[in-house]
Amino acid sequence: MTTQSIGGKPTAQPTKTLETFENPNQARDFHIHMEIPEFTCLCPKTGQPDFAVIYLDYIPDQTCIELKSLKLYMWSFRDEGCFHEAVTNMILDDLVAATQPKFMRVTAKFYVRGGVFTNVVAEHRKAGWQTQPRVELTQFESQSNIRG
Repeated sequence: MTTQSIGGKPTAQPTKTLETFENPNQARDFHIHMEIPEFTCLCPKTGQPDFAVIYLDYIPDQTCIELKSLKLYMWSFRDEGCFHEAVTNMILDDLVAATQPKFMRVTAKFYVRGGVFTNVVAEHRKAGWQTQPRVELTQFESQSNIRG
């Protein structure tokens, strides 16, 4: 087996740097939804790993978050001791600082620790921004676009 067949050493490294790009349609409010199912950090008391799914929902203003930088940013918490409430708010603060969105919500759903599931929701609203009335549409089954 050669090093070429098994792949080289990964070059990407975790980082707290968040990159953005220009919102492609600043005239319209649109909702961006992301799911980050492999978030990990360490329990600040025991050092044991904590696992969570992070849901990011936002309405951009001038800029959007670039996905690779978001992935590397989330990875940067892997070896850090973090209380669930603190890390959820830190993620929101950092993403808001990078993108200055009209609205942003970070939902962290942590897996069980000590028999307790923890969900933390943190939100930001730009001063003066008002949401449009919600339009109710038909709901589709989960993964309805996957054909089996």
